[in-house]
Amino acid sequence: MVSHKPVENRVVERGGSWLSALRRYFVVVALGNFAWEIAQLPLYTIWYDGSAREIAFAVLHCTGGDILIAGTALLAGLLIAGNSRWPHDRFLSVAATAVFAGIGYTIFSEWLNTEVRRSWAYTSHMPRLPLLGTGIAPLTQWIVIPLAAFWWAKRLSVSEARAAESGDLS
Repeated sequence: MVSHKPVENRVVERGGSWLSALRRYFVVVALGNFAWEIAQLPLYTIWYDGSAREIAFAVLHCTGGDILIAGTALLAGLLIAGNSRWPHDRFLSVAATAVFAGIGYTIFSEWLNTEVRRSWAYTSHMPRLPLLGTGIAPLTQWIVIPLAAFWWAKRLSVSEARAAESGDLS
C-alpha cells in the first residue's frame, strides 16, 4: 500500500528519526573531539611538561567535556530554534544556534582557563585571535566538528527519508 503522506511524516511516524539524528551527531562529536584533542596536544604545554598519564587523562577529560558542551549547545539550539519535527524541519536554525553557542562557550572557557584559572596554557606554537587571545585550534574545533556532526546527522536522515519513500522502513 502506497502512503500519500509526505516522506518526512512517514519517517517521524515510524519513530526514531530524531533519535537516529542525535545518535549520529554524538558519534561524530565524540570521535571527532577525541581525535582533535590528541592532534592539538603539541599546541599546549602539557604535551611537553606532562607525564603520559596526565596527557591521557587530559585527552579523556577534555573529550568528555567536549561531548557535554556539544550536547548542551544542541539542547539550547533545539529549545531556542527547534520544533517537534526536527531534524526534518528547522534543521539549519538549530545547527546554527548550537554552533554559535559552542563557539561562544569556547571563547569564554579558553579565556577563563588560560588567563584566570591558569588550568592550562598554550605554547608559542598556538595561533591566537587578536585582542581575545583565544587559541585558533580550539575555536576551529568548535566550528569543524559540530558542522561535520550536523552534516552527518542530516545526511543520514535524508537516507531514512529515501528508505521511507521506497517503503523500506524495517
